[in-house]
Amino acid sequence: MVLPLSDDSSDRDQPPVVNWALIAVNVLVFVGVQWLGANEGFTYSWSVVPEEIVTGGDVVTPDQEYTDPLTGKTYVRPGLGRTPVSVYLTLLTSMFMHGGIVHILGNMWFLFIFGDNVEDALGHVRYLVFYLVCGVLASLAHVGLTWLSGADMRVPCLGASGAISGVLGGYLVLFPRKRVTVLLFRVVTQVPAWVAIGTWFLFQLVSGVGALGEGTRQGGVAYAAHVGGFLAGMALVYPFGLGRDLSGARRPAPPEW
Repeated sequence: MVLPLSDDSSDRDQPPVVNWALIAVNVLVFVGVQWLGANEGFTYSWSVVPEEIVTGGDVVTPDQEYTDPLTGKTYVRPGLGRTPVSVYLTLLTSMFMHGGIVHILGNMWFLFIFGDNVEDALGHVRYLVFYLVCGVLASLAHVGLTWLSGADMRVPCLGASGAISGVLGGYLVLFPRKRVTVLLFRVVTQVPAWVAIGTWFLFQLVSGVGALGEGTRQGGVAYAAHVGGFLAGMALVYPFGLGRDLSGARRPAPPEW
C-alpha cells in the first residue's frame, strides 16, 4: 500500500488558485447540495448513467426494495431521478459529486497533492480545461466499457476520480522523478513520482481487469474511468502545454534518484 502524503512543490511559481477552487467547489457541492450524501434525489438525477449517455434519453426508474443477502436487512434502493437538462451535461456535473465522506476525502487529498504542480506547468485556464476534458473522457471510458462488458447500464457513476486520474497522468509525464513523500507499509519515505503514481495506476489496472473477470453487473468502483482518465491525462498534457516552457518540469533528477 502506497499512500502519498506530499510532494516537492519548491519550484512552483504561482499559487494554484484553480486547484484550490476545484477542491472548494467539490466540498461545497457535497456539503451544501448533496447534504453529505443524504440528498439522494439530486445525486440520482445528476450522476452519469451509461444508458442515458448511449441513448441520449433520460431514464427515470422507481425506488426498489432489496434484501442484503449477508445481513437479511431490507433496504430501499433509490431510483434514477429526472435530469432537467440534457443528460450529456451529467458528464460534467457528476465529476463534482461524491458518494460519501471517504470518497471525497480521498479524491481531494490526491488533487491537493498533485494538482498544484500540473496547474503551475499548464497555467490556470489550461489546467481547468485539461481537468474537465480528462473528467469527461474518463466518464466516456466508463460508459464504453460498461456497454461492451454487458454490465448494468443503469448504475449511476459519480465522482472526481476520473478527472483527478487525468491530473495524475499529466503529473507522471511532466514530473516522473519529482520527490513524493509516501506512507509505504507503515513507513514514511520518499520515492520518485513514477513509483508512487505508477503503483496507484497498476492497482487500478489490475483491479479493473479483476472486476471484468468476475463478470459483475452491479455498481462499484469505476476502474475504467480511472484508467481512461489517467491515459487521457498522459496523452493530453503536452498538447495542452503547447507554447509554454515545460522543460523545467523534466529537469534532471536529484542524485539520490
